[in-house]
Amino acid sequence: MKNLKLHSYWRSSASWRARIALNWKGLPFEYLAVHLLKDGGQQNSADYRAVNPMARVPTLEWTDADGQARKLSESMAILEYLEERVPSPALLPTDAYLRAKARMLAEMVNAGMQPLQNTSVTLRIKNELKADEKAWAAHWNVHGLTALEAAVQATAGRYCVGDAVSFADVLLVPQLYGARRFGVDLKPYPTLLRIEAACNELPAFQAAQPDRQPDAQPV
Repeated sequence: MKNLKLHSYWRSSASWRARIALNWKGLPFEYLAVHLLKDGGQQNSADYRAVNPMARVPTLEWTDADGQARKLSESMAILEYLEERVPSPALLPTDAYLRAKARMLAEMVNAGMQPLQNTSVTLRIKNELKADEKAWAAHWNVHGLTALEAAVQATAGRYCVGDAVSFADVLLVPQLYGARRFGVDLKPYPTLLRIEAACNELPAFQAAQPDRQPDAQPV
């Protein structure tokens, strides 16, 4: 893989996952900012839709050794591909059951929480349904984090699955950031907070933080 380019938005939790994984695998990449709110959402432009018809971030583009241009969207697909293509340092355990557990915990975030707080969803709730989008997002974060705190008890070590970083940790850290933005009280989730703190000691996680991205905005 060479000439990697990541279409990303600094606050996008899905983009954040891809940044962590690329950093973890030691793969340098060019950051291509896609502002999800500016100009009606730059992801909705014809140029970007040609890259990703779903008009979402992230999208990863690269060139293979044979010169073939490649691209992938959807953060979990990107994580899975990177794990297969660059297996070390790993983001999944070697044990089949624990690999499935790491994926399960990751999907509790990917399928069960993050889509319900996605910008496209919260903007429609606010602008079209005239409802409180922050209360909506907070509700689903509490629902999901309560379940995740319980589920992680069976496998947690320093990280979500033992003492090695996995997909579950890659998804957890951005989700907790999002929960804070929506005013969620995180004190009921001590295990998740402990794991988050451990992850944030790692350079791959630090470099992926939103405020360290080239398109970061003052908050």
